[in-house]
This record gives sequence, structure tokens and C-alpha cells, in this order.
Amino acid sequence: MLYTRSSQLFADAEKVIPGGVNSPVRAFKAVGGTPIFVKSAKGAYLYDEDGNRLIDYINSWGPMILGHAYEPVVQAVIEKAKLGTSFGMPTELETQIAALAVSMVPNIDKIRFVNSGTEACMSAVRLARGFTKKDKIIKFAGCYHGHSDSFLIQAGSGAITFGSPNSPGVTAGTAKDTLLAKYNDLDNVATLIEANKNEIAAIIVEPVAGNMGCIPPNKGFLEGLRQLCTDNGILLIFDEVMTGFRLAAGGVQELFNVNADIVCFGKVIGGGLPVGAFAAREEIMNYLAPLGPVYQAGTLSGNPLAMAAGLAMLQALDGDRAIFQRLEEKTAYLAAGMEKVLKANSVVFTINRIGSMVSVHFDAAPVVDFQSAAKGDNETFKKFFHGLLQEGIYIAPSAYETWFITDALSYEDLDFTIQAVDKVSKTF
Repeated sequence: MLYTRSSQLFADAEKVIPGGVNSPVRAFKAVGGTPIFVKSAKGAYLYDEDGNRLIDYINSWGPMILGHAYEPVVQAVIEKAKLGTSFGMPTELETQIAALAVSMVPNIDKIRFVNSGTEACMSAVRLARGFTKKDKIIKFAGCYHGHSDSFLIQAGSGAITFGSPNSPGVTAGTAKDTLLAKYNDLDNVATLIEANKNEIAAIIVEPVAGNMGCIPPNKGFLEGLRQLCTDNGILLIFDEVMTGFRLAAGGVQELFNVNADIVCFGKVIGGGLPVGAFAAREEIMNYLAPLGPVYQAGTLSGNPLAMAAGLAMLQALDGDRAIFQRLEEKTAYLAAGMEKVLKANSVVFTINRIGSMVSVHFDAAPVVDFQSAAKGDNETFKKFFHGLLQEGIYIAPSAYETWFITDALSYEDLDFTIQAVDKVSKTF
């Protein structure tokens, strides 16, 4: 495939945008080469500036659960835009989507809308600190909760040491209140809690990790976190920005029957527009201003275009609960097909999947946390990524990202993908 126009557009972008992109992973630094510039998308397909068609497995990093340019969402946005794009005042739409979200998700009474998943997680942590009157949080290596300072932290030289900043611009004062734990390791979490007795406000976790590839929780992990939090007066925050309204109508709480204290949403809930949200039981949410002392605000929060898109998306999912089974079946079909051809071509790999999330790791050992994910052969992944791209298939340009399956994918698309994986893996 030729990417002449994409290459020129990237060169132009580098002159006026840092790195030529507005989010780092788009720059292809992990895989090499030049980013693809998209011109349009429909259903399961992207169309780039050079006229190439690509089967899409990132789907805007998750929200396009029903495919690109889903007609009810598009029409909802068009009709709402005709009435005005932003007011900075309440609209009925906000109440409608809030009521629908609360009805779909277990264990939440109230929800507040923001503009991104980052903002949702940042606000959830502030709320947890205000509610518990404690300062420290525990996060997990490899779990990404946006680029707020509290989350850009890496571990020190031991399980109970304070964190240290993972990015310039994050202060040591912020870092000392974030403790880093190992995903799928309850003993590690218990040790951190014991060493910081009565100081931890919240544990925040991707209940199904998607930012070190797809990594489901081990049996008992989420249940164990719930119990540790209950026993120690800690709030459990599920970051369901990726998994909310994707793995089940009620997200991971429904899927695993484990209740979090605060849940963060994004991606699907915006129908492709910038929307985030956080929700909890009434007792916690009433700590937010204007009812309570914890301040959180946003001029564009509840933006009518975003609310229209999100409401149309949630109504479609709520009215067709069978979609989650269809997505599970398509994902299982794709994973089984890839496993068969990769084995036939003697490729060393592990495939993780759950619901409509799947990832291929080029290592034979089970991938259960960031450390095991990091052992994957990145050189093989680079060949895999560029090989599939040449075949007309777009996966995330990073070995540390999950694939997202959309209902718009046909079984013909999945078969084409499996054949492409077969062809590419023969070149390793």
C-alpha cells in the first residue's frame, strides 16, 4: 500500500503539533514508520487519505462498539447541532442519559458527566479523598487512568516505597501519595495497605486491563480487592472507561458480580464524542459540589452534542442486549482462528481475550500483569503490525494495547483477518 499523502500530512503536522500528533501513541514510535491519516470511516472500515481501506480493530480505542458513523448516533448529533452546540446550562438530555446509565449499571445511584476518561478518573480520586478524608491511593503497574499527575507514577525500589514521578512535571509531593501495586497480586496489595494503615483513600484499577494488552483479572482478584477495601475503609474505584457498556450492559460489575464504590466511564458512553463520567451510590456522590464540599466543574460537561451521541448509543445497547453475546462470539472466533494459524506457523505467542477485547502477545508464558506483558517480543510485534497494515488491517500501533471488536465486523472480515495473520506470520 502507498501512504504518500499520509506521509506529507505527517510532515506538515510535525511543524505545528508536538510530534505531529495530539496523543503520543498515534505517532507510531513503538512500531516505526509513518502514522496513517484517516479521511473517513464507516462500519468496520477506515478510509485513509491515500484511498486505502482498512479493517479497524481499534475503533477509536473502544467507543465504536456498533461501528463507525452509526446512523442513529450521527442523526442525533446532527439534529441537536441545529439547535445549538453548547450552552453552559442544564439540558433535559443530561437527565435522560443519566437516568438510563443508572438503570443499566448496578450499584450506582447518581452519575456526573465530564469530558474525558482522564477527567472522570481524576475527579473520582478527588471525590474518594474528600469522602474518606485520607490522601493516598493505590494504582497498578500497567493500568492507565489518563494523564492526571496522580496516575503518572512508577514504583520505587520496593513494594512499600513511595512512588516516584514517571513524567517530568509531576511533583514529588504528588508522587508520594500514589502507591504502585502489581496487577493480579492480592498479597502485594495487602502489604501496601498494611504499611500505610489508615492512610489510603482509594484503590483504582482497570478491572479488565486494556493498556498492557488485554489482561483479565485472575479468579478471585476483584473479589479480593473488594474485601480488602471493605475491611480497611478504602473506596474501590473501577476504571471502566474501556469496559463500561462494552463487556456487558452493566460493565465489569455486572460481568463479575463485584461492586465498586465509584465507577468511571468513557469511550462507549460518548458514542464517539468526548464524554466521560463517574458514578457511585448517593452517599458518596452527594459529597460533590453543589451539595457537598468536593469541587468539580466543567464548562463543556454535559455538552448537548456529546449527550445526544451518548444517549443514542446507550439506547441502542439497552434495546439490544444480545449484542454482548454476538461480540463475545465474534471475538472468540477471531481468537481461535489466529491461534490456529500462529501455531501452524510455529510462532511463540499468547492470546488473551474477554468479551469483545482481545490481544496477541509474542511470548509463550501467561500474560497476567505488566511485568509479563513487557516480556513480549516487540520486534516480532513490529513485523506483525506492519504486515497486517499492508494487508489492509489496522491494529493498535503498540504491543501494550488491546484490540476492540465492533458489531459491524462481519465473519468475512474476521476470516480475512485470520488469513492475513497466517500470511504475515509465515514471514517471521
